Amino acid sequence: MSRRHKAEKREINPDPKFGDLVVTKFMNAIMLDGKKSVAESIVYGAFDAVQGKAKQEPLGVFHQALDNIAPHVEVRSRRVGGATYQVPVDVRPERRQALAIRWLITAARKRNETTMVDRLSGELLDASNNRGAAVKKREDTHKMADANRAFSHYRW
Repeated sequence: MSRRHKAEKREINPDPKFGDLVVTKFMNAIMLDGKKSVAESIVYGAFDAVQGKAKQEPLGVFHQALDNIAPHVEVRSRRVGGATYQVPVDVRPERRQALAIRWLITAARKRNETTMVDRLSGELLDASNNRGAAVKKREDTHKMADANRAFSHYRW
């Protein structure tokens, strides 16, 4: 990490269909090898599948899923006098969103449906209903922070 100055944030354009910046970030995270059109078709296909299955607005389901996955506290390693402690700290909103997106994509890729569209739509529906692997990851993170609450005075 550079000590001279903070890295400036890049401007990203909202996605063409919904005009939402978070959907664009999600697409960029799904994208492999610079193939944006493939990522776009996966995300929009999953949104269409969600609309078909849940009979709800897919953007609302997507944002609800991200809210359910996003962690509020996490543990960071802190070295104090030769011992390493797992210190619970609050998560900044940008990191909260980034973690939610990363966990959602990882959980979707580990599912065993045939296509990525089916995996992603299934994980979105599960996450919006507070179940699934990504929500379990959030719960585990919160449990770890709760278990190490005794070391919160080492917060820096």
